[in-house]
Amino acid sequence: MITLVGWLVGRSGLLGAGAETVLARVVYFVAAPALLFATVATTPVGGVFTPAFVPFLASTVVVAIAAAAVARWRWRLDRGDGTVATLCASYVNGGYLGIPIAAFVLGDVSFAVPVLLFQTLLFSPVALWLLDSRPGLRGLLSLPLRNPIIPACVLGFVVTAVGWTLPAEVLRPFELTGSAAVPLALLALGLSLGGARPWGGGADAEPRYAVVAAKVVLQPLVAYLVALLLGLEGELLLAAVVMSGLPTAQNIFVYAARFGKGTRLARDAVTLSTVLAAVTLVLVALWLG
Repeated sequence: MITLVGWLVGRSGLLGAGAETVLARVVYFVAAPALLFATVATTPVGGVFTPAFVPFLASTVVVAIAAAAVARWRWRLDRGDGTVATLCASYVNGGYLGIPIAAFVLGDVSFAVPVLLFQTLLFSPVALWLLDSRPGLRGLLSLPLRNPIIPACVLGFVVTAVGWTLPAEVLRPFELTGSAAVPLALLALGLSLGGARPWGGGADAEPRYAVVAAKVVLQPLVAYLVALLLGLEGELLLAAVVMSGLPTAQNIFVYAARFGKGTRLARDAVTLSTVLAAVTLVLVALWLG
């Protein structure tokens, strides 16, 4: 419903041009880091890195390798376009959607933390290196400064690892600011969907639908099978499948546009997977919840 409100606001032009970008930046640079710091700082380390992360990691690796192989040997894409196709199939929206869904569906934002750390610290740098073989040492070293989620999580881990209990007066501003992350992220998502037309035929129809199917069906299915092999059940099983079934992250389109590779595929995959995931994730929650 909140996403629908965002879509209606976007269609009406109420907030003017650029509203989606402003809301997304508020979430990315202010609200989400505050929420993650307050969550991690008050969660035992073992409560963040749960067994639910293993199926997510396994499904990401399996789907990424499969998508890269198909992009190279069936679709004959070059390294840049193939990298974008791989990211569309396996890189989840762990921030703008992962945090709200972890809060509402799983009841615990900390399930999104290891997903964000893995994608930010490992997956993104590798992908950017493939898109541009000269990312530069300075760019890699400045990553924490450009992604405030990293220092927010690290500081939270420091607090919980040393056993500090922050006074309520210190945590309260972070909690209040962080409480804006979920609704603002969903509003920004709704704004981003206005005017999108991700369907249709054409030469790029097969890659488009294939990467979307891999993202919203294959990846959560692989996570489910891995979770069963590990003996996970209940909340952990649900968390593993839900986090793996998140749609393609919006920043994949940003990467594609930055390097001029697979821009249309990234745009369509983000929009279409987001719309379809709204259905598939509800079905998963009803089935496993």
